[in-house]
Amino acid sequence: MNPTLRYSLIYGGLSAAVLTAFIAVVATLHERVQFVATLAFGYSVMLVAMSFVFVGVKRYRDVEGGGVIRFGRALGLGLLIALIACLAYVLIWEAYLAITHYRFMDDYIAKMVRDAQASGKSAAAIAKMTAEFDSMRAMYANPLIRMAMTMTEVAPVGLVVALVSAALLRNPRLFPARR
Repeated sequence: MNPTLRYSLIYGGLSAAVLTAFIAVVATLHERVQFVATLAFGYSVMLVAMSFVFVGVKRYRDVEGGGVIRFGRALGLGLLIALIACLAYVLIWEAYLAITHYRFMDDYIAKMVRDAQASGKSAAAIAKMTAEFDSMRAMYANPLIRMAMTMTEVAPVGLVVALVSAALLRNPRLFPARR
């Protein structure tokens, strides 16, 4: 097997495992522990998962490249690892939706409306918000749009980590290979 593909599958798979665990935790605990459903927590977990991009590129540099890697090769490998993780994230999310009978959007909208009512928003504001959510629900019902939306949650994190990893690891003195 091509070493680039092998490293991509291994480290993309490890990243996907972290993302799978994240979805499982959110699915299980989101009602009981509020911080697991926050953006900050979600993107922190995505950053941890995408750290396998850095680890995979470094390992490739050390083992396959003798401690040296060019920016382009490092970026390409990093993007491939991130792509595999992102595709896995989308497939895992789709599986979660199927298991829960696609009620995520309905539950999300109901919670947002309850929160708006509890905060004392006017009936007109809530009606406007509900209309916006109904159009969002219609968009989310389309699998291609839903998958693209899911991909855009995690892909920017993977892109940034791949760029930073390539920029840092092209310097062979940074975390040099052990002899």
